[in-house]
Amino acid sequence: MTVDLLLGLQWGDEGKGKIVDVLTSNYDIIARFQGGPNAGHTLEFDGIKHVLRTIPSGIFHKNSINIIGNGVVIDPVVFQKEIEGLAKFNLDIKSKLIISRKAHLILPTHRLLDAASEASKGKAKIGSTLKGIGPTYMDKTGRNGLRVGDIELEDFKDRYRALADKHEAMIAFYDVAIQYNLAELEKEFFEAIEELKKLDFIDSEEYMYQAQKAGKSILCEGAQGSLLDVDFGTYPFVTSSNTTAAGACTGLGIAPNKIKEVYGIFKAYVTRVGSGPFPTELFDEVGATMAKVGNEFGSVTGRQRRCGWLDLVALKYAVQVNGVTQLMMMKGDVLSGFETLKVCTEYNYKGQNISHFPYNIEPENVTPVYKEFKGWKADLTGLTTYEQLPIELKEYIEFIEEEVGVPIKIVSVGPDRKQTITK
Repeated sequence: MTVDLLLGLQWGDEGKGKIVDVLTSNYDIIARFQGGPNAGHTLEFDGIKHVLRTIPSGIFHKNSINIIGNGVVIDPVVFQKEIEGLAKFNLDIKSKLIISRKAHLILPTHRLLDAASEASKGKAKIGSTLKGIGPTYMDKTGRNGLRVGDIELEDFKDRYRALADKHEAMIAFYDVAIQYNLAELEKEFFEAIEELKKLDFIDSEEYMYQAQKAGKSILCEGAQGSLLDVDFGTYPFVTSSNTTAAGACTGLGIAPNKIKEVYGIFKAYVTRVGSGPFPTELFDEVGATMAKVGNEFGSVTGRQRRCGWLDLVALKYAVQVNGVTQLMMMKGDVLSGFETLKVCTEYNYKGQNISHFPYNIEPENVTPVYKEFKGWKADLTGLTTYEQLPIELKEYIEFIEEEVGVPIKIVSVGPDRKQTITK
């Protein structure tokens, strides 16, 4: 029996979906433990690009069971469209996908609340994806939310109506111009609920316990990234859940002492979507080239990602908080062609050089301190072994390993599952 975790170590978009897909054949169960449908996990194989929002990335492997855990928030409408999008691949979704009864539901009014809240903030907006995720987690912690298990109750529609009415009163309070037809949105929502009912709902903590007892191997899949964690991220520019290793315990009901390997995924550079501080962000041609070559646009939102040099202060912080045991470096191929690469090794924080991640990394407090590396010209996308990598890239990798204190076991050199080098 093994329970391993796979996590993003930056601000999300690290390439977790691809690595879960690569690793899935080693596991009986793939379990998603937090986040909502703004989290697009992109998988590419056989010349086809797949974007998953809520469904775990193991859905394409015929022998794996996929669990949506209690820590996830589910939009039934988005979920239905996701399942419809998978129909052409002849997957046995009914037997391969199960959902925790304790997972919370995103209502149409949650999305409207999200839009009203963000509109009311003006220039102080946090960059919400407007999927209703924040308001749903607020209802969860406020003990108002509706959960998947409530769908099975006879008074579900009454419970829905009470919460939706409360939301409408809150939307009116924001006093912003939000145009919507709730009756139309609700029709779509309840149709999607009927589709959701066709899947099996489980008491996931019991299911996970029995699976461990039976010797099943489990991979827990996180969404977003560690620097977006509601506790340990760059608050308030964060998501609404715990994206770090602890979130797997609370989001699936797994005991901490059952976790073995913690796989940490990071890009060879750094990206960020939306608002919030970003010490190594590039505003020049180098940053623009990274974005273009790396195709840095959100797989769900389409939003352009901000790009910058690798930040080892932030990476070490994420490794520490998560207890990472193995690192996986994504998009090494994107850095091919740069004459010089930079890596942030310290922050100058209020006039003093520090190597730990401070409370506040706003630009008025933090200036990155860089170490330069010689770049490489080689096209990496066709390489298959670590030995084939350019010496400059190997030096880059070995420096990161030495600084962070954790080995890099996988180097990704392209989006396809085959473009994955094991070290």
